[in-house]
Amino acid sequence: MKGSCKEGQERHDCLTWLDNQPRQSVLFLCFGSSGTFSFEQLKEMAVGLENSGHRFLWAVRDPKNLFEEPNLDLLLPKGFLDRTRDRGMVVKSWTPQGEVLHHDAVGGFVTHCGWNSILEAVTAGMPMICWLLYAEQRFNRRYLVEELKVALSIEGYDKGLVNADEMETKVRWLMESNRGKELRNQMAVVKDKAMEALKEGGPSWQAFKVLVSSLKESGTKENNEVM
Repeated sequence: MKGSCKEGQERHDCLTWLDNQPRQSVLFLCFGSSGTFSFEQLKEMAVGLENSGHRFLWAVRDPKNLFEEPNLDLLLPKGFLDRTRDRGMVVKSWTPQGEVLHHDAVGGFVTHCGWNSILEAVTAGMPMICWLLYAEQRFNRRYLVEELKVALSIEGYDKGLVNADEMETKVRWLMESNRGKELRNQMAVVKDKAMEALKEGGPSWQAFKVLVSSLKESGTKENNEVM
């Protein structure tokens, strides 16, 4: 579906840009509210994206200050923005991630594997490239890649730098290879199961119902003890 916005809210420019891109042609790169990379890593990522030849939407944050708007001309290779203008968009810091992932033009997601991002990707049926940053993300990556088989894993981040060749290779795998098609098909299956679980009477619905009942019983017990 096309990206939308709530009544009274201004629509983000990136959604309008996506409206003009072919279906499932855009790779979306976003790394959460606090995900940052070194200057050197940003340049390698940019070169890999450019060499892949694929369309992309990339949310970039300033490596030194999360609360300041990044200077893209300083962070990215010279001429990168001009050379990729016809097929790429770089957004300074924030994007409406959920809306982007559900947009028809988006065909892949490079993510840090935060749990909220994973849930949004699954409900959108979006295959992923895992680029870990911290905390529990290593376990999340393993589950996505080895168990669910809906993601690829970037190599090299644990050594301090992912080179441009690795970036280009994984982008091509996801966006144009048979392996990418397999991941997309498998993600469609996982999405259907997830949506089924969220329906009334499904496992997630039942678990939430049990939790609410438990909290109510606990509250009633505490009130009786006070009285």
